[in-house]
Amino acid sequence: MADRLRLMAVHAHPDDESSKGAATMAKYARTGYDVLVVSCTGGERGDVLNPKLKGDPHIERDLAQVRRDEMKQAQEILGVDHTWLGFVDSGLPEGDPLPPLPDGCFALEPIEVTTEALVREIRRFRPHVMTTYDENGGYPHPDHIMTHTVSMAAFAAAGDAAAYPHAGEPWQPLKLYYNQGFSKARIIAFHEALTALGEESPYAEWLERWEDRPERVITTRIPCSDYFDVRDQALLAHATQIDPDGTWFKVPREVQAEVWPTEEYEAALSYLPIEPVEDDLFAGIPDVATGDELATGGDLEIAYDGRKETTT
Repeated sequence: MADRLRLMAVHAHPDDESSKGAATMAKYARTGYDVLVVSCTGGERGDVLNPKLKGDPHIERDLAQVRRDEMKQAQEILGVDHTWLGFVDSGLPEGDPLPPLPDGCFALEPIEVTTEALVREIRRFRPHVMTTYDENGGYPHPDHIMTHTVSMAAFAAAGDAAAYPHAGEPWQPLKLYYNQGFSKARIIAFHEALTALGEESPYAEWLERWEDRPERVITTRIPCSDYFDVRDQALLAHATQIDPDGTWFKVPREVQAEVWPTEEYEAALSYLPIEPVEDDLFAGIPDVATGDELATGGDLEIAYDGRKETTT
C-alpha cells in the first residue's frame, strides 16, 4: 500500500456515500488512488423513500439485507472498497417532544467503543485523507452527528500509540475534510439554470425556506463533472432511498457540468498547510508522504485547524 495514496470516506448510512462526495471518490478511484467507504450503520431503521417501492413485502420484511445489497451495488459502480463499522441505525426521531432513541443504537454507543472501531479501520487501511460530516452532521440526524464526533476522535487517536493499543499499529491521517454539498450558492445556480431553460424549478421552494444562516467556509473544490454519471448510477443503486423522478435528477447532467462542475469540501484538520482554494484533497501530500515516512505517527503539529478551536 506504500506506493498509493489513500482516501477514507466515513458515512452514517448506506446511500450517504452516493449523495455526498461520490463523484470525487469515483474520480480518485479511477486515477490511481485507493478509496474506502466506511458505513457506520446498516441503515436498518431507514424509511423507504422511493414511492414505487413502498409496500413491497420483501423490502418491508428484510430492509436491512436489501440495504446491504444496494450498498454492494453502489460500491461496485463507484469502484471503491467498503466496510461496515457494525453499529445499528438510530432512526430519525420525530414528534414533539421527540421520543428517546432506541437502546443499543449508534448514537447512544459509548464514544470509546465507536472510536476504537473506527481507529481499527484507520490503522488497517492507513488513509492519508479522511472525509466526514461537519459538527451539524450535514443535517441533524443523530447518526450523522455521531459520525462527525467519532471521525474527529478517531483522527486524533489513530496516530497515538497509547490510544487503543490493541487496535493495530499507529497510523496518522494527514488531513480531514467535511463534505459540503448543499450550499445556497449551488442551489441558486441550479434554480437559475432550470429557469433559463424555461423549466419549473423545485429549488424555488427550497430557497424560500432557506434559513438565514452563514455559509460554510469552502477550502477545496474538486472538478469531477466527468463522474457525475457514475455518481447518479451509484445513487440509483440505493433504490429504496431515492426517487428516480425526484429533485436529485431535475437538473440535466450537462447543465450541472456547466454551472457547477465541482464538489466542495471544508478543511477541518490538517498536518499540512491549507491554501484555499485547493482543487485536490491530496494537495501537498505526495511531497511529504512518499514511502509513507511522515504518515506513520510521531510528533506532528496541526498546521490547519478549520474548527477555530485550540488544538492540544
